[in-house]
Amino acid sequence: MNTLFRKPTSLYQSTLTKLAYFEGLAPLLLRLYLAPIFMQAGWNKLANFSETAEWFGNPEWGLGLPFPELMTALAGGAEFFGGIALIIGLAVRWFSIPLMITMIVAAITVHWSNGWLAISDASSWLANQQILDSQQQLIVSKELLQTHGNYEWLTMNGQIVILNNGIEFAATYFIMLLSLLFTGGGRYFSLDYWITIWIKKTADKN
Repeated sequence: MNTLFRKPTSLYQSTLTKLAYFEGLAPLLLRLYLAPIFMQAGWNKLANFSETAEWFGNPEWGLGLPFPELMTALAGGAEFFGGIALIIGLAVRWFSIPLMITMIVAAITVHWSNGWLAISDASSWLANQQILDSQQQLIVSKELLQTHGNYEWLTMNGQIVILNNGIEFAATYFIMLLSLLFTGGGRYFSLDYWITIWIKKTADKN
């Protein structure tokens, strides 16, 4: 019996050992997915600094945040330069922290009141009353476009939906960043990995 199970167990262990050489792929894919998202968001804030700061600080139609200019600079800088750092895998753990903070702030100040879903989907078990109420507006919008517009052309690249703007994306990005906080940039495909190797070699020589 022991011989019967020894081969599958040995094969399983050897497979896990070989897979360890590719463990850097998961952090790499997370980094490459997140990087352009944050770079674009950061660039938009920094390129439209005055408008963003006004939106951050306005308590009536904006977020009503304190020190809006400082918040704009911090959020925009963290997102843009953090995105660049994610691409090359530099200080991944350190940059994950301010990026997670921006996601928490965004989730609480912008998305929280809209519930979970980013796109209104009345069939979802996560649909709130706001989403259910929006379905009549979606129906009327489609009817107007079908009657007065070229509906086939308007929908040739995708169906018309209503943006719910819930916390779904912010929460997803937060979880991905949290994973990077624990794993770092990953083996082979990040500057952090090669810097660590260089530091260890330098320390061994000394």
